[in-house]
Amino acid sequence: MRPGRWLRQLAVLALLFLLMVVIAEFRAPPERLTADGAAVQVIDGDSLRIGERTVRLQGIDAVEYQQPCRTAEGKEWRCGVEARKALAVLAAKGELVCEPHATDNFGRAVSSCSAKGVGDLAAALVTQGWAVSGDGEREGGYTAEQQAAQTAKRGIWRGSFDRPAIWRAAHPRSAPSVPAG
Repeated sequence: MRPGRWLRQLAVLALLFLLMVVIAEFRAPPERLTADGAAVQVIDGDSLRIGERTVRLQGIDAVEYQQPCRTAEGKEWRCGVEARKALAVLAAKGELVCEPHATDNFGRAVSSCSAKGVGDLAAALVTQGWAVSGDGEREGGYTAEQQAAQTAKRGIWRGSFDRPAIWRAAHPRSAPSVPAG
């Protein structure tokens, strides 16, 4: 074998190896996120930031921070603010851990999260009535929790509201914002 040909084959093999490493890196599951010493900031009823990473709870869609709801009597109330408070209470229990499953279009880690005494934050929020099962496009895995909240008229189910995906479509944001507090 001529030396030039051998070097070309070696270069091709090296390039293939590098390509495989890059593909493996993109396919590797994201690292577990824990709040050990990291600042936790709740953004809205289904999103929070752990350190520098933004997390979106998998399988639910909470009312947006700026989104209003109506009581059974027709009075408007700030349900989005209440949904954010509910997630903040759960996250503040400590030992917050999120297992990322994917990354969404906004770069958020779509994750299953737990906290001290709360095995699944998403299930807890749906049970309390602050989020609906599903992501706005697909039905989620929390239909029993949603039905229980709806029957008991907890949270957003105490009156009327627009589904979060419908409200977002009618009220687009130009850039993501994080409420103060």
